[in-house]
Amino acid sequence: MEKRFSEMDEYELKLEISMLNEKAKKAEQLGQGNEYAVYERRKTLAQSYLIDPSTIEPGAAYRMTDGITLFEVSYMNGRFAWGYRTGERELTGVPIALLADKVTQV
Repeated sequence: MEKRFSEMDEYELKLEISMLNEKAKKAEQLGQGNEYAVYERRKTLAQSYLIDPSTIEPGAAYRMTDGITLFEVSYMNGRFAWGYRTGERELTGVPIALLADKVTQV
């Protein structure tokens, strides 16, 4: 029986992230785009459990890991930040691992 990310300690999470990274690389090399996307998404979720959600401030804007998109956090729910991407009007939830750094001016 597999453990949930929430049940893993830091060491187990890092091992899981490493394993998912290897699986993603293999899937990419084999041209399995869907498999690659699944492993990358799971890896992002696992990385979110290594971040203290209290470090994410509702009302603040964060640059996302793509380096371009800004995300304004409305509220937190577990390891997900809910808010709005730059230029979008639809409320979206993103794993907190996708938030790179807080932006001082929007």
